[in-house]
Amino acid sequence: MKILLVPNYHKTEAVESGLMLELWLSRQGFEVVWAPDQRSGVRELPDIEEADLAISLGGDGTLLRTARIVGWREIPILGLSYGHVGFLTAASPDDTDILKVVGDALAGELHVSRRATLACRLFTADAPDDEPVQESFALNDVALTRGPLSDMVSFTITVSGHHIDRLRGDGVVVSTATGSTGYALSAGGPIVSPDYTGMVCVPIAPHTIQARAFLTSPSDVIDISMSHDRPSVPAVAIDGQFYRGEEPIERVEVSRGPGDVLLLDYGPESFYNSVSRVFYGVRHD
Repeated sequence: MKILLVPNYHKTEAVESGLMLELWLSRQGFEVVWAPDQRSGVRELPDIEEADLAISLGGDGTLLRTARIVGWREIPILGLSYGHVGFLTAASPDDTDILKVVGDALAGELHVSRRATLACRLFTADAPDDEPVQESFALNDVALTRGPLSDMVSFTITVSGHHIDRLRGDGVVVSTATGSTGYALSAGGPIVSPDYTGMVCVPIAPHTIQARAFLTSPSDVIDISMSHDRPSVPAVAIDGQFYRGEEPIERVEVSRGPGDVLLLDYGPESFYNSVSRVFYGVRHD
């Protein structure tokens, strides 16, 4: 079996735990590969096609990076929390033995939470034959926001060809149920159970009192097009990673991804325990 380790290299404890896990796993006959430190400038990722488990050692940001590496391969991901929130992670070394947690994961004793993903396609005005300049995976969200050259963005939202609204404001975020507790929540959207497989669309600071967040079906396609009557240059972030192309984005198309992310945890109640702990301050000792 092959195991992928993705630590937050900024956190010494996370790296040290990774080294301990590598030694422990290697002694049991597992092949261990590491994701590179992003600060090193290395962009080539290890071969994970035959990986059986990915272990994230960090906070939610590290888990999102792990999900980007795994993509739609549906390799189970175990999140060990070394961050501040740890909403998506299964366990923290502060309250449990991580070797036991990893052992439970390898023995198939953890619950598998299937999380819907997003497929995002970005288009510029001069893209030939309406070809996207970038196609991306997302576990959390896709956000189109006002860029550095504009105080407000103006855009039109359609869902599966049906016009919804033309809005001006700070932008819009399209999230999965997993991402509903991130940027979408900050913009006023609802907290959504991870079992929901559609999308959550939330306007960000709209210049109207009529705009509302809405949910789509899993088969819908959300199209966000920049309005020509008020030109603006938007910024587009996919799971917090900004588009860096030279030409401004003209249109963003978001749909459900072709595969899910498999997060390991100790049961369906983990989500609601995390909601009450993180957002309502309730401890579950």
